[in-house]
Amino acid sequence: MENEQENARYGLRLVHQGKVRDLYSWKEELWLVASDRISAFDCILPTPIPGKGKILTQISRGWFALLAPLCLNHVLGYDLPAEVPIPEWAGRLTRAKPCRPLPIECVVRGYLAGSAWKEYRSTGGVAGHPLPRGLRQGDRLPEPLFTPTTKAEVGHDLPLASPEAEKRIGAELYARVSSLSLSLYEAGRAYAAERGILVADTKFEFGTRGEELLLIDEVLTPDSSRFWPLSEYRPGEAQSSFDKQFVRDFLESLAWDKRPPAPALPEPIVAQTQAKYQEALRRLFPELEKELDSGDQELR
Repeated sequence: MENEQENARYGLRLVHQGKVRDLYSWKEELWLVASDRISAFDCILPTPIPGKGKILTQISRGWFALLAPLCLNHVLGYDLPAEVPIPEWAGRLTRAKPCRPLPIECVVRGYLAGSAWKEYRSTGGVAGHPLPRGLRQGDRLPEPLFTPTTKAEVGHDLPLASPEAEKRIGAELYARVSSLSLSLYEAGRAYAAERGILVADTKFEFGTRGEELLLIDEVLTPDSSRFWPLSEYRPGEAQSSFDKQFVRDFLESLAWDKRPPAPALPEPIVAQTQAKYQEALRRLFPELEKELDSGDQELR
């Protein structure tokens, strides 16, 4: 409460507190503040990953700039105005244009993994898309698939068939975001592969501002994507990763029913998770990784 009273002095109003990001309004802007919280199985874990918010902000910053020729985005800047002296937000802040988020998540899958692999084994396809027989876990799909989901406030996002997704946002807008999502994924996959990372799948979010369609939220981060090291890619088995699948795998090894309260993470898991996220940033955008303060106690 004390922090919120202090924030109100600077003209900030808390709009929404998500699992890992807090959203504030300030003047005519929307501010996204990336925390060090980490979630898994729709639960916020009690153990933060030091520096995670700064790392993810830098990764999204790199992608927003790289993908700008393909799609407008909501970014106004990353600097903290002098009249808002909240030093703990430095490196975590994205200042953005307010917009109306679309009520769907735009998921693109390029490899057979996670829930897509489970669905393929059961039905022979993914989200209504028939696939060739005999594919293995981790195989590259013949072509990337657009598989939208709901955007749940709580609980799991659920798959949406194309007609239902079209009904939610309109057929014309659905055609735009599906095509754009696939184009963004292909561009991101090509860039990452040159730097030793396979992007197995990812989630994009879009919003509208007047007639503009904007790429919003986070982009191609280890929280919103599956990142696999290219040098260790072995189709036919589970892959090692630069994303929070590492944390999920640890939690799967516990006798936990995946309902709150979530268990704490031991120090070795915290340290390895932080290292994986930072390595993803180093490979993708080394110039932005260098901008992170090497003396920052949050980053090892």
